[in-house]
Amino acid sequence: MIAPDDDSNETDEAPGSPRRLLHSYGRRRGRKLKPNQTALLEKHLDALSVTTPLDLAATFGRMPERLRLEIGFGGGEHLAHQAANNPDVSFLGAEPFMNGVATMLRHFEQKGLRNVRLYRGDARELFSGIPDGALEAIYVLHPDPWPKARHNKRRLIQKPFLDQARRMLKPGGELRLATDDPDYLIWMLQRVLIHPGFEWTARTADDWRLIPADAIETRYGIKSRLEGRPATFLKLRRRETAA
Repeated sequence: MIAPDDDSNETDEAPGSPRRLLHSYGRRRGRKLKPNQTALLEKHLDALSVTTPLDLAATFGRMPERLRLEIGFGGGEHLAHQAANNPDVSFLGAEPFMNGVATMLRHFEQKGLRNVRLYRGDARELFSGIPDGALEAIYVLHPDPWPKARHNKRRLIQKPFLDQARRMLKPGGELRLATDDPDYLIWMLQRVLIHPGFEWTARTADDWRLIPADAIETRYGIKSRLEGRPATFLKLRRRETAA
């Protein structure tokens, strides 16, 4: 999702700044919503929506004992898969793209999910409401690579984000990244490998070439693979103490 080129109203403030965040996404809506998508939004969205400032206890009816976050869940295939296979885990999903939210609600209804809540905006706006060590996993799958050099500052994977991710994760918690863009992969590696709060868990090439066993290939992942752009998967473990 590529945004217009006008950068005049955006800032480089770190996550949690009271000033407007530098968006890591473009459009909020694509094709006109279909009637069934509109109906799903009207039926479910209010009950599932998270507002800011985030109050986890109010959001889930109690403070979750186990909590995971997916940033930019797209059509929701992976988020719904994880939620269905881990009913004892609470899930937060953030996605500004309304068409994706509507698709996620279809998965929600079909699978009868009760452990998912959704935020329609930039996930970084939730961070201040997530206590230290509250998350057991963060998923960032196929974030927008912002391929133009002058837009690289909009890429999500930056040191301020990694600092926040480490703070929110439990010791030993996992940050899972995926991208099909070779340039963004290099960008990611250059930042995660020097960050003292994480260690890359890969031991063999299959650890980054193959989709994790507990994951599911999304529509975007299938499309990129068929177009000759296979994804790379990075599993990062939060160090108990910074190296």
